[in-house]
Amino acid sequence: MSSVQWAEDDFDLPCGVTRLGSSVPEDNRSYVMYHGTTRMNAQSIKATGFCQSPDGMLGRGVYLSRDLQKASRYPIDHPENDRVVIKVIVNVGRVIAINRQGHPRQKTWHDWRYGPVFDTAWVPPNCGMVPSGLEEDCVWDPNQIKILSIIEPKPVQPGGFAEGYM
Repeated sequence: MSSVQWAEDDFDLPCGVTRLGSSVPEDNRSYVMYHGTTRMNAQSIKATGFCQSPDGMLGRGVYLSRDLQKASRYPIDHPENDRVVIKVIVNVGRVIAINRQGHPRQKTWHDWRYGPVFDTAWVPPNCGMVPSGLEEDCVWDPNQIKILSIIEPKPVQPGGFAEGYM
């Protein structure tokens, strides 16, 4: 059982920004997303911005999710008390759905040599690519990401609720 609970401090969204939900993201829209990392990495990201991961399930890019609980699991090999989640706004640009392992554009979605260039690769929920069944996004250009806040875990209080949340 987890000793912390993850919750946002507020649910106000900036003008023109929507939550992604589980539906396909629309091209050229802005969405709230989350990135799980360590406390130290979060301070570095806050100071200098995001950098692309050199590789991953979808190749190079910045890995995010619209699901706060999914993002709070990362990095998987760190204790919960060393994790934070960075809440961001992302302009997704042109989006491609990568909905199965072995998809022909799984790692080449941003490479013009293989067809149209996309700005964001989106893995739909429950498509078999992510063990948790939760959606995932990979954004090519870190400049499309604006940091809103850093969400820290709240200790679970007796009775099972984080203080201030129900």
